[in-house]
Amino acid sequence: MNLDLVFPVFAQIALSLVLLMATGLARFFSIQGGKVKPADIVLGQRNWPKTVQQLGNAANNQWETPTLFYAGVAFALILQAQSELLVTLAWIWVGLRVLHAAIYVAVNHLLFRFLSFVASVFVLTGFWLVLFLEVTA
Repeated sequence: MNLDLVFPVFAQIALSLVLLMATGLARFFSIQGGKVKPADIVLGQRNWPKTVQQLGNAANNQWETPTLFYAGVAFALILQAQSELLVTLAWIWVGLRVLHAAIYVAVNHLLFRFLSFVASVFVLTGFWLVLFLEVTA
């Protein structure tokens, strides 16, 4: 079995875990440093400092379109559709997700963030289209 398609999944999972851990640490240090009180955030996220919210939002984004990516890779592995094109699209998609997260956390420029997201959706759509064509051909 060719496992080339699994490595982009590992990279995406690493991104998700790094963002989750960074969010947790940022929240912990915000409370420890007195920047926010637990009573201020117990019912929502709006009272976290801006950088903590950016990290949290970037981490939450890893549960949206990535689920379609994980499903696509699972289907590709099960159906043994692991062309070089699928692997390339998977890596491009992961790269765009890293870019999206970096923009979100570092500068949070709305247009750049949106463009990186849209690009990743187009690549993911292409991934699914290629998968469909490989399976039905």
